[in-house]
Amino acid sequence: MGRLGPMELVLILAIALVIFGPAKLPEIGKSLGDAFGNFKKQANKVTEEMKIDTSDNDEEKKS
Repeated sequence: MGRLGPMELVLILAIALVIFGPAKLPEIGKSLGDAFGNFKKQANKVTEEMKIDTSDNDEEKKS
């Protein structure tokens, strides 16, 4: 599967505009942005917890 080019993005936006209407698109965009932001925040949190757990395990093995 290749990358999306500018024409594909325009086509997707046009279809979304027809389906949802111009009034709903900003709400949908905000919801998607919030969802991606929350996902990234939680993913970073899990990554940090994994780093802490592995460093704790390394310290226990050294003792």
